[in-house]
Amino acid sequence: MTAYVSAFDLFSIGIGPSSSHTVGPMRAALDFATRLGDSGRLDAVERITCVLYGSLGSTGIGHGTPDAVVAGLAGARPETCDPVDVRRAWSGLAPGSSLLLGGTRRIPFEKTDVSFAPRTRLPSHPNALTLSAWSGAAEPLASETYYSVGGGFIRREGEDLSARPAPAYPLPFATAAALLELCTLHGMRIDEIARQNEEAVRSPADVDAGLDAIWSAMDDSVRNGLAGRGTLPGGLNVKRRAAAVRDHLQSAEAESGRELPSEWLHSFALAVNEENAAGGRVVTAPTNGAAGILPAVASYYLRFVPGASAVGIRRFLLTATAIGSLFKANASISGAEGGCQAEVGSACAMAAGALCAVLGGTPGQVENAAEIAMEHHLGLTCDPVGGLVQVPCIERNAIASTTAVSAARLSLHGDGTHLVSLDQVIETMRQTGVDMSTKYKETSEGGLAVNVIEC
Repeated sequence: MTAYVSAFDLFSIGIGPSSSHTVGPMRAALDFATRLGDSGRLDAVERITCVLYGSLGSTGIGHGTPDAVVAGLAGARPETCDPVDVRRAWSGLAPGSSLLLGGTRRIPFEKTDVSFAPRTRLPSHPNALTLSAWSGAAEPLASETYYSVGGGFIRREGEDLSARPAPAYPLPFATAAALLELCTLHGMRIDEIARQNEEAVRSPADVDAGLDAIWSAMDDSVRNGLAGRGTLPGGLNVKRRAAAVRDHLQSAEAESGRELPSEWLHSFALAVNEENAAGGRVVTAPTNGAAGILPAVASYYLRFVPGASAVGIRRFLLTATAIGSLFKANASISGAEGGCQAEVGSACAMAAGALCAVLGGTPGQVENAAEIAMEHHLGLTCDPVGGLVQVPCIERNAIASTTAVSAARLSLHGDGTHLVSLDQVIETMRQTGVDMSTKYKETSEGGLAVNVIEC
């Protein structure tokens, strides 16, 4: 058994504002519609209903969950859908509307066919939804419950996970300690371990092309965010700032004749998370709520580190993949399960380790960088104001990107030996998430979400 998750699963191209509340529910709805078609029951369906439980019920409207569900039922995929169409799939429904189920079966569909049960939390995960297909009888024709477990990953209730085909990775590891042992045993870097695993199921050329596509999507989210102006949707009237920050930095650098790397780092992160909050296309890294940290740190690397290259970006992404796999397997990357420490904390650790690697760090220094970054996010709550991925999420990504760079550079001053291990910090994060009150885990029932007046 290995903790390793492919880069092409961990970094999935999707849309904002949330991997767990937008991308995951869309994939669940698409899976449900596909199953109806595959089982030959699609033509018998006369009505579809959806119940959003727990965190999905609490903050689903702010995260665009109902829109994502309706879009998924109609056949939309996060990787290829038009974000504009998704944003109005449910919210734009008028009385007497219909849905093209699976892209082929036209059925009546009303806003009320999606219902919310925020106080009902199913035992397997806080992010749960039940989809039911009806043919006129008292009992549903088909019904499935799905869990959106973070990062756009979904799990269907009753599914035999052991039946899923698992890649036979040649260099498996379950812990950071085991990963470091592999590096020592084979004389390899962490990104080389990850690459060996990726090339067990893809050709080297396909791995490179896939990593380049991930980076291209990340880079696009930075560029699009830096060009975006106006006010973010949702009612908080949060102004997009990345473009104004960019303008200020360009003017300041022209006047002073010196670069401002830290300020640019902030602008890169703001850009991605504003694009995410606007419902644009971003890459889960490892989630949408934390999507700005890795692209910001990678952009910082390309712009301000001498000798930076596309090959370095591939190493950056592969190193981040190995570290992110450990968090997903041994703790959580879901804000609804572990608070924001599970999202921003994990992303900061991934970015810190990845930057350390491309700056020439040893595997021990990379592990140390990830540990430093995560240690200083322990206990971070997920308390989005208004249920929107805006306050404090956007600024939180900018600050975490700075922490990632600081952690990477701090680790390079040591030899990789340190008192607290990454494995210990990951386990502490898991325990802290278990102990954390539900109101601080993406329900908008505590913290800033109740102390900031929405206006």
